[in-house]
Amino acid sequence: MTSSDKSEKPKVPDDPVVGYILRAVSTGRDVAPREVAEAIAADRAKPGSPTDMWRKYMTAVRQQAIHLARAGRLHIIRKGEIADPNDFKGLYKLRKAQSD
Repeated sequence: MTSSDKSEKPKVPDDPVVGYILRAVSTGRDVAPREVAEAIAADRAKPGSPTDMWRKYMTAVRQQAIHLARAGRLHIIRKGEIADPNDFKGLYKLRKAQSD
């Protein structure tokens, strides 16, 4: 194994939640995380599932949104401004990052 082999990290596939987030923001509009969680819940719902099943996906959506924001693929919007992904509270929306 050469030194360059050690420095290369294997590509880890994105979490499925990332796909939902990126599809939601691909339209160019700001998206509430609840909309993403509801889409996930709708795809995974079984007959008899509770109507508020989307709530259990909110933490995963927030975690992946923070991950994407840190990577520069997404902006977290708070009070109309881009928020620091390491330090924000309360209600927020998701926006596609502009390509440079």
